[in-house]
Amino acid sequence: MEHNRLAEFPKDFLWGSASAAYQVEGAWDKDGKGPSVWDTFAKQEGTTFKGTNGDVAIDHYNRYKEDVRLMAEMGLKAYRFSVAWSRIYPKGKGEMNKNGLDFYNNLIDELIKNNIEPVLTLYHWDVPQALVDEYGGWESREIIDDFNNYCVTLYEEFGDRVKYWVTMNEQNIFVSHGYETGIHPPGVKDKKRMLNANHIANLANAKAIQSFRKHVPNGKIGPSFAYMPSYPFDSDPNNVMAFENAEEERSYWWMDVYVYGKYPTTIWNFYEREGIAPTIEEGDYELLSQAKPDFMGVNFYKSGTVEFNPLDGIGLGAMNFSGEKGTTAESGVPGLYKTKDNPYLDATNWDWEIDPEGLRIAMRRISSRYNLPILITENGLGEYDKLEANDVVNDDYRIEYINNHIKAIQEAITDGVNVIGYCTWAFSDVLSWLNGYQKRYGFVYVNRDEYDEKDLRRIKKKSYYWYKEVIKNNGPVELSQINKKF
Repeated sequence: MEHNRLAEFPKDFLWGSASAAYQVEGAWDKDGKGPSVWDTFAKQEGTTFKGTNGDVAIDHYNRYKEDVRLMAEMGLKAYRFSVAWSRIYPKGKGEMNKNGLDFYNNLIDELIKNNIEPVLTLYHWDVPQALVDEYGGWESREIIDDFNNYCVTLYEEFGDRVKYWVTMNEQNIFVSHGYETGIHPPGVKDKKRMLNANHIANLANAKAIQSFRKHVPNGKIGPSFAYMPSYPFDSDPNNVMAFENAEEERSYWWMDVYVYGKYPTTIWNFYEREGIAPTIEEGDYELLSQAKPDFMGVNFYKSGTVEFNPLDGIGLGAMNFSGEKGTTAESGVPGLYKTKDNPYLDATNWDWEIDPEGLRIAMRRISSRYNLPILITENGLGEYDKLEANDVVNDDYRIEYINNHIKAIQEAITDGVNVIGYCTWAFSDVLSWLNGYQKRYGFVYVNRDEYDEKDLRRIKKKSYYWYKEVIKNNGPVELSQINKKF
């Protein structure tokens, strides 16, 4: 769809940025915090790039005021952050840690003082290790009540100041990486266990939303889904069917449950025939159907192209965590689809295809299928950034990437999609889970690497000044305009 004139961004549009507790806070065992699964998993040999972990990360726990000051100077309208569950409940339940609540109360107050809307993520992958040790974490239904109790604590403590809440960040990623591919904790490789853990997470998400309605009646809540919209490789009907399979198995399997409280029929039947469908108990569907979110959070980094995959075809393939372009292997689900490189798109050094139009397509699909507002909770470019003389970081590639995605958002708004806000990943450089510190995402360079924490100094990149202009302009700003100013 082409437009003669694009609609303006809403005046109250949330121009934001994002982070996750484990990736920025550090202070992993300070002030009463208990260990999370990532605190233990990342210390196991061979699990992360060059043995990196979040023990210190970028020390946001001790430097949050400096970080918020930089956000305010940029003019940031919203900051999405997550709460570390084991900082509130060191053992996942039982005795509450007041020091943990104090930290987040102080962070929220600092944001509000600087006219920045706090967007709070309840769960960003760091389940307390104690709950995994006790009953297996997301593989036990016991976690539903423990997660709900933790959520209610936050609702009661922060609900008077926080309007926007995200229940779970990328549930599709933490269950698939944790229980199918085994590259995230707890390192399980079993599709049936993954689907059961995912169903339990769905129930926990639904119960948390039900409780939210009671405790924060004027707030807005929704999940944050890592959406990689699928394309057929070509118009061969077999490849179009593979596309239909991929969209249901990789996307609607989650989003349909969030909104409609039920799983897509075709993929459910496929899993049932394979003997791996999740276990459903009485009352499950009733709970799921009573927890429709207020918005769909979308994390978008790439699209995915697929083609026909026979029953004896390709299974899981290797992913690129090295930053060596071209090292990602084809992957698939036999009988459903397999991945293909898209010949029309370039890719990052981590083989993530760059596709701004894919973001527009993703939002159009969500708007048509679910009729919900959209909050873009993550979008950004991870690349090798170079600190040059006089503390200069010329990340023109990041400016181009984000600006093109902002244009796609504006086109989607003109199409009629209701978009609440846009949070880049990330405000500052962060620990990139399995990729260490070499893969940088931020507007603010943090002076550290895999080997040395150095001074953790914050340095504004060129993109920092550019995004400041975007916020001021309430819309995209061309790189050429920034080059004239700076």
